Amino acid sequence: MQSNAAQADAIEVRDLWKIIENPPSRVEILRGLTFSVPHGQFVAIMGASGSGKSTLLGLMAGLDTASSGRVVLDGIDITNLREDALARLRGRKIGFVFQSYQLVSTLTAEENILLPAELSGHDGEARPRAKELLERVGLSNRADHYPVQLSGGEQQRVALARAFVTRPPILMADEPTGNLDSANGQHVLDLLIQLNREEKTTLLLVTHDRRLAEYADRIITMQDGRVLSDELAARAVEAL
Repeated sequence: MQSNAAQADAIEVRDLWKIIENPPSRVEILRGLTFSVPHGQFVAIMGASGSGKSTLLGLMAGLDTASSGRVVLDGIDITNLREDALARLRGRKIGFVFQSYQLVSTLTAEENILLPAELSGHDGEARPRAKELLERVGLSNRADHYPVQLSGGEQQRVALARAFVTRPPILMADEPTGNLDSANGQHVLDLLIQLNREEKTTLLLVTHDRRLAEYADRIITMQDGRVLSDELAARAVEAL
């Protein structure tokens, strides 16, 4: 018999609200979102600045607390988990790629990649994996370089490798090409998609760029804290 987690979607969002109360004002950032993401799907979350897409990503990752509603990650309801349990869950289930790279300035490229594994207590077995990922993102010769010695594109490639080092089943990327020029942005996007397909992860990509979103299987468009549309991307429709 399969476990509930094996049968569950990668992510379930149910009637999710995020409200900031500062009397007399009340700001509804997210307004009753409900959707699910199957395992292995690549979902782009689009919307203008202020639409709530980054807030949604933070709630799905357990980095923020909802006002009401629930989030289920790989069969585990994270809504009322304590922070220590959430941290352990994130370490096992989620890889992150941020717009601003979020590399530790005092660590080399290889050490930055190893950081999630060290935090989860699996750094010994992760070292060969880190070297493999450095090679896959084209930075084998930059392993001992510090972030300040790397270009923006190289730093984001290190961040990609770091996100995949623990083989998380879910990857979340928040505007991962936002700080890069078009050539470096395309290179990082290509690597992200390639690694995602090879690793068979579920990918949620937050972006305001329709061109990037068209690489996804599915596009969720947000407006004013609500889901405006939820549709298969053009390339996914063509593949049917």
